[in-house]
Amino acid sequence: MQRTLFIAVAALGLVVGALLFLVLRPRPSASALDPAQNPRFVIGDPQAKVTVVDFSNYLCSHCRDHANEVFPFIKRDYIDTGKVRYIFRDFPFTGQENVIRAGEAAACAADSNLYVEYHEALFRAQLQWAGLSGEALDRYFADLAGQVGMAPATFLQCLKSGSKRAGVLADQKLALELGLTGTPSFFVNGERYTGQRPYSSWREILDRALAGQSPSQDEGGQSSPYRP
Repeated sequence: MQRTLFIAVAALGLVVGALLFLVLRPRPSASALDPAQNPRFVIGDPQAKVTVVDFSNYLCSHCRDHANEVFPFIKRDYIDTGKVRYIFRDFPFTGQENVIRAGEAAACAADSNLYVEYHEALFRAQLQWAGLSGEALDRYFADLAGQVGMAPATFLQCLKSGSKRAGVLADQKLALELGLTGTPSFFVNGERYTGQRPYSSWREILDRALAGQSPSQDEGGQSSPYRP
């Protein structure tokens, strides 16, 4: 009887100890997280002195403005010249299934080395697919894939497989763990910048980073707020 009681108490102690470990174990703070960890979509020289991480949402108008009006100049002057390594990440907001699907679609395009082209096409066509869902959305994304040079049937096979969803959600999880509150959000060599800003501001930020200087104070640009 006493032996049975002892075993029961010991077992209960193990359970309580495990629960306390799960509840009280230290969790990484936002400052300890690396926004550039395990990137899926990267362009530029891997040995570049500056790394930019871009968290965007495919239905964010300010992200569209950055992609259409600013990014091409960053690519021309800094990425194509070997000065900057640029990482793209998805940040769909809660309930935005179509944005998650857009991220999956871009990942399928990446399989054909057309990620940047499709990424830009999604932003250019933002207003056309924003209200679509289900099969209509998939068909639109497949048509867009054809426009950038992919075989629509191959693209649809990838999209319908669901194999790219986990990567999109992993980016979303990282964004939330980093404490991001809106899009677009950027990290330049680990320093956080929020909102869309003109190319002149980006040129200043990147030139300072290339010179090894401390970043100027981020006054923030225009962004779309995250709403859980």
